[in-house]
Amino acid sequence: MLELKNIKKDYPAGDGTVHALKGVSLKFRDNDFVSILGPSGCGKTTMLNIIGGLDQYTEGDLIINGRSTKDFKDRDWDAYRNHSIGFVFQSYNLIPHQTVLRNVELALTLSGVSKSERKRRAKEALERVGLGTQLNKRPAEMSGGQMQRVAIARAIVNNPDIILADEPTGGVKLVA
Repeated sequence: MLELKNIKKDYPAGDGTVHALKGVSLKFRDNDFVSILGPSGCGKTTMLNIIGGLDQYTEGDLIINGRSTKDFKDRDWDAYRNHSIGFVFQSYNLIPHQTVLRNVELALTLSGVSKSERKRRAKEALERVGLGTQLNKRPAEMSGGQMQRVAIARAIVNNPDIILADEPTGGVKLVA
């Protein structure tokens, strides 16, 4: 379904270059549950952004369903992100002046879903994450865990093939 072949990502930095990814090769099968571990700054988020089509690789190839992305146009990336990927960002990326319901509906707006269907599906996704009674709250009125669940609802509302979660336990407090 998804394959990274010798993916490299370089960023210009002052007079030099930062090599964020140095030839990553991975192959993911359908229904895989994968966790990528490593120290801060090792390229985990960069790799997720490349898999999600939010950033472009410098060298190598990303293969999606047997198709190389080397010649993807903007519309190909847009279709891939809108229909195949659900994102749970490290900082949630919720829109503060919008309600929880509207934040989840936004993912469907970009996919061209009708207003009534958007509302129905967004409510259903929020119910699935235990926030069915919180639809009209704004993000600032919620705890960190609740905001994370809004982000998860937004990620699953389109029933994507792939869910990418950056630091999904970052807000979890461990007690010894």
